[in-house]
Amino acid sequence: MKIGIVAGEKSGDYLGSELIKAFKLRYPNAEFVGLAGPLMQEQGAVSLAEMDKISIMGVAGALKGAFEILSIRKTIREYMIEWNPDVFIGIDVPDFNLSLEIKLKQAGIPTVHYVSPTVWAWRGKRITKIKQAINLMLTLFPFEETFYQQRNVPVKYVGHPLAKQTQSWTLSDDARQAIDLPENQRLIAVLPGSRMSEVSRLAPVMLQACSELAQRYPDLEFIIPAASEKLHTYLIELVSDVASQVRVISGYSRDVLALSHMAVLASGTAALEAALFAKPMVVMYKVSKFEEWYAARTMEVEHFSMPNHLTNPPIVAELIQDRATAANMVTEVSKLLDDENAYQSMSNVLAELAPRLAEESGELACDAIETLLNIRAEKQR
Repeated sequence: MKIGIVAGEKSGDYLGSELIKAFKLRYPNAEFVGLAGPLMQEQGAVSLAEMDKISIMGVAGALKGAFEILSIRKTIREYMIEWNPDVFIGIDVPDFNLSLEIKLKQAGIPTVHYVSPTVWAWRGKRITKIKQAINLMLTLFPFEETFYQQRNVPVKYVGHPLAKQTQSWTLSDDARQAIDLPENQRLIAVLPGSRMSEVSRLAPVMLQACSELAQRYPDLEFIIPAASEKLHTYLIELVSDVASQVRVISGYSRDVLALSHMAVLASGTAALEAALFAKPMVVMYKVSKFEEWYAARTMEVEHFSMPNHLTNPPIVAELIQDRATAANMVTEVSKLLDDENAYQSMSNVLAELAPRLAEESGELACDAIETLLNIRAEKQR
């Protein structure tokens, strides 16, 4: 079996690697070609370009890197049409993948999109493009399956692969050594993002707040698990000017979350991961003024972070744009540190999420894709 597969950022690389593992159990000789990060490449995927090249945040970032992104997409499109895979799977990065999927679907290649765009939250008109682009949508959350069913889009809810893992998470010796948490210290995980554009906006604010919190609470330890070597270098330079309780390490973000007392993080995948570990958190989000204006015109929901879409009522504090300040972060973190009832209440609610989302995701995804291909084969006979 030949499978085209494209991921564009760290979270997609993880999902892609889990999907490839499941496919290889059924098709040991399957080939995977497209755009892959290190985890997918470890599973045998061949990458036609560097995955990080399309990992650009927001409208402004996409415009700035448009030429290189379009060049990479053209390379992948031409390769796929000539290679003619049995199926193409685009993982997240909808602005990149949906346009690619339209061309491949027109060329007769079955297309699957894994991880729904937040079309239910903003830019709702994208549903038209999604219908043009895909033969099947695979969603991480049950409410998304309902959304697509109501709009007559072929869909299968498969759960989140990490949900099952967090229920029995164990730290490796390497992770424990890298984190090296002192005894009697409460760890706060600080995750300002995985892209330089978001990290450069949030990290200075977060670090200022960490410095103030360290003075107020001597038993705190702050760890920033840098998502890349480039970010590690950048963050090390920033941290040199703040409290000694703030450390930067390379990677191990999920292990840091697993050990943490709570987290402060950028809205996005990290917020969901913290929720799956049942860690109380404060979410921050900051984009350019242009992106703020654009989002305001197309937003259809009140909350940004996924945990607040999975809990009723929403429970996670969101510090967005002008509210994303060091003073506000100190206030919100202090509430959770000082009020044990508030802390435990949030933790208890979040603890319900992983069991709800724990599915055999790889198996369900493979089943859905096989069903799609079998139906197509029957129609062509």
